[in-house]
Parts: sequence; structure tokens; C-alpha cells
Amino acid sequence: MLGFLVRLLPFWIREPLIILVGTVFGVRILFMALVDGEGWVPAVIGAVFLLGAALRVRVVVHALRARRRRAPATEAELEPVTREPVIPAPVTPAVRRPVEKKPNAFAQASFAIGLFAVIGGALWIEGKLPEDGTAATGASRPAACRLDEDEELPSAYRSTPGAVTGADLCRALNRTELPEFLGTPAERSVYASGTDNTAPLTDRKVAQPEARVEFETYTVELSATYNKLTVAQYAKLTTYGDGRDARKLTVLGRPALLTSDHMMKIQFDLGSGEGASGPVEQGPLARTLTVAFDGTDRGGSYDLTVWSESGLLPDDSALVDIAEAVLPRITRGARDQD
Repeated sequence: MLGFLVRLLPFWIREPLIILVGTVFGVRILFMALVDGEGWVPAVIGAVFLLGAALRVRVVVHALRARRRRAPATEAELEPVTREPVIPAPVTPAVRRPVEKKPNAFAQASFAIGLFAVIGGALWIEGKLPEDGTAATGASRPAACRLDEDEELPSAYRSTPGAVTGADLCRALNRTELPEFLGTPAERSVYASGTDNTAPLTDRKVAQPEARVEFETYTVELSATYNKLTVAQYAKLTTYGDGRDARKLTVLGRPALLTSDHMMKIQFDLGSGEGASGPVEQGPLARTLTVAFDGTDRGGSYDLTVWSESGLLPDDSALVDIAEAVLPRITRGARDQD
């Protein structure tokens, strides 16, 4: 569309504009490549812009020379003129033709400048608007949950009354106010998913759906485990290990436990040569809030885990706020509603 509009402009307006834009972009991109150290790719792109501007300059110079050059006299003009008797032609009434208006160069230049100003202003306004186009609320739209809808639900979910799915957890967790709880209100989720897993070492007999929402700073994971282990029993197990960071509390009137543990880090070599396969390594530290399904702590729990690649962790109050906002919103049938 922009190229079509540019071609409509007269030659003596279009070519100087192309030269100006190409020179500005070329110099700016070369500056980024050479001074800011952006690499050789921007340097090549900047050189292409400058080369295009130079070719346009050559076209304009040739046009100016052709305009100034006078056409040579033809042979007919150089032959002597022989006069013949002139026979008067019959007089015919003159027909007035409408005077053709020559295009106003100033008006064309003003139109071109105004057109580029409008296009630039529209692009600037579009960059300032939020992702969902609502400037009034300023809310950013979270990434849509990725679900494995084609996969058959494991039998553990059908045999467990009240079991939710990964879609249900992702629907409740992936909310616009989640970055505010984490202390990063300007961020938006870049990835969200829900999976219908089963607990390990249970022969796929215990449902354990999971949902994950990733931001630039933090990653939040929510899972539900439908086993008979209570939060009180889990708290006792932590005393046998390094339970220095474990803390008991109550969330939504239910027993809860805060614990810390390191994530696992695995590297795979897929033939690209960028990484090497190796054993499982210790990943960044994660903080987990385990909340019982109900106030009686009959067994089973929700696990809300937060971690970051930098090792930074939010305050424990952030996990409690997320749990109080997300857990009441978990309902069955989110996949059917979509």
C-alpha cells in the first residue's frame, strides 16, 4: 500500500523523498551496527539502504542532465527552404480548447509531506496502544493457553471424582492481574499451557494436572495432586530433610506449607552443536506453596510454584495472594466451555 502511494507521486518529489529516507535509515542502521555492536547483519542492511539511495541519486542526476541538454537540429531543419506560392486556405472558425492546468509543485510537495506525516503518526499511535487496543484500561492481554485437546484424557481423571484438568488450572492461573502479584505489573505472559499429567511412580493411577504461565522475569506453575497424602503428613516429611525454609500457615481456611527446592536442569543436544547432552543438573531455586483441597485436610493438594532463571524469588506474601485469587476460580469443565 505504501509503495503504491509513493509511485503516485511526481518524479521530482518521489525521488528526493526516497533518497532522504534511504540515507537516514542507512546511516542509523550502520551506526547501530558499528557503534552499538549489533553485529554484521544490520551493517549489511544499512549498506543496502545507502546503496539504494546512491542509485536514486544517479537517476536524478541523469534526469537533470537530459533536461538541460538541447535536442540537435534535424536534417529537415538544416536544408534550405524553397518558397512556393502560397494558396490561402479557407478560414475555419477557431475552436477554443480548455486550458490545461499544470500541476502545482507546491501542492504536490505538501501532499507528500502530509501523507508521510499521517503514516508516521499512525504507526507511532499504534505502538503506544496496548495489545488489546483498549487505551482506557491499559490492560494487556495474556497469552492464550496451549492445550493438548487431541489427546485422550487419562483414566485416572475419570476414576477420580471432582478432578480438574490442565485446561481448568490454566484458565484460573492465566489472569491479567498475575504480574501485579509478582511485583512486575508491566509484564505480560509470553507462554501459557495446561497438561493432563499423572503423578510419577503411580502407574498413571493418580491424576496430577499442571498449568504453567511464563513471564520475562518469573515462571508460575500450578498443579493439583489427587493422592491421599495430607499437608500435615507432607510437613512432617520436610523435617527429615533440609526444612529450614519450610513454614506452616493457613490459606483460605486450609492448612498450607511453604517450602523451597531447586528445579532440575537438563540439556539435550539436538544436533545443532549449540549444547551438549549431560546429566541432570541443579536448576534455579523455586518457592512452592502447598494448599490442601479443603479445611479438613483429607488428602490431596494444590502446589503453586514460582521461580526465575536469575534465582530471584518474590516475597512469600505474593504466593499467598496468588493462591487466594486463583484457587477459588478453579472450576471443572473449562475445556468444554472453550
